[in-house]
Amino acid sequence: MNMWKAPLLITTFLVLVAQTSNRWIQAEESPAFPGVKQSFHGFEMYSDQKRGWKIVVPKTIAAGKPWVWRARFWGHEPQFDVEMLKRGYHVVTCNVANLFGSPKAVQRGDALYNYLVEQHAFSKLVVLEGMSRGGLFIYHWAAANPDKVSAIYGDAPVMDFKSWPGGRGRGKGSAGAWKSCLQAYGFTEQQALMYNRNPIDHLTPLARAGIPIIHVVGDQDEVVPVAENTEIAERRYKALGGRFKVIHKPSGKHHPHSLKDPDEIVTFVMNHQRKAE
Repeated sequence: MNMWKAPLLITTFLVLVAQTSNRWIQAEESPAFPGVKQSFHGFEMYSDQKRGWKIVVPKTIAAGKPWVWRARFWGHEPQFDVEMLKRGYHVVTCNVANLFGSPKAVQRGDALYNYLVEQHAFSKLVVLEGMSRGGLFIYHWAAANPDKVSAIYGDAPVMDFKSWPGGRGRGKGSAGAWKSCLQAYGFTEQQALMYNRNPIDHLTPLARAGIPIIHVVGDQDEVVPVAENTEIAERRYKALGGRFKVIHKPSGKHHPHSLKDPDEIVTFVMNHQRKAE
């Protein structure tokens, strides 16, 4: 080899190595998920405002990449979420505000589910968590995708929009939210009152799939009355042969949600959730 060409070849080789190494470093430093890296109770969280997604990463990921999908009121009473993160579950949310579990909300949910399962190998079975109006989303999404749900945790969940925000029963309802609900579904008020696909009406697909359900309710709930929501759902689900546990707070109202110690909720989910094959 020409003595003058050797240094040139070596230099070129070193430059290529440096460039390649730089690419590896950049790839390693780039976020695992889209969005801005933030903190959630000591865990890494990626917040994607464009898509309305938040994805929290456990410090040690459990086998199979199990996950909890929380609907609405992100960060409020997060005891269950934090405990599941400690157990190796990712915890995520998708912005479905003012959609009340309508087909538009389900479509948004599908996009998040497909991304996490296809791009990040998350478990094909997800634990759904819904507080208050979040119940409308998790139950509508579950009814459309019963084969993708491992368990459901509802916390004072809305199970019939005629009860809330409609206020057609014991609860006071919300005129503004009722108007938004009608718009989300494209219903007239008469159509909404005749609608027979609310969560309390559409439990059969969940029971057939063997999805275990747990609810936490305040028996004195003045916003989402138990008698019009969880009580009906529990009775009907058990009649279908489904597993449905309710934790009652005898003097509790709509707030505060969850339990100070979420162990009973966590234990139910861990012991009864469906497992991915």
